[in-house]
Amino acid sequence: MAKLKVTLVRGTPGTTQRQRDTVRGLGLRRRHHTVVLEDTPSIRGMIDKVRHMVEVEEQE
Repeated sequence: MAKLKVTLVRGTPGTTQRQRDTVRGLGLRRRHHTVVLEDTPSIRGMIDKVRHMVEVEEQE
């Protein structure tokens, strides 16, 4: 299965609690923190909710 490399490029101050919870659910803790996640529909949905705050790259 494909993997996604997700990096938090914008901090969470000034965002809604729901967006902060989504970022935390993705495993991101601070700016410029990167995690590698499985490419599943639920992860894609979470990324879509905070797409203005994260950078996504596909990995093999």
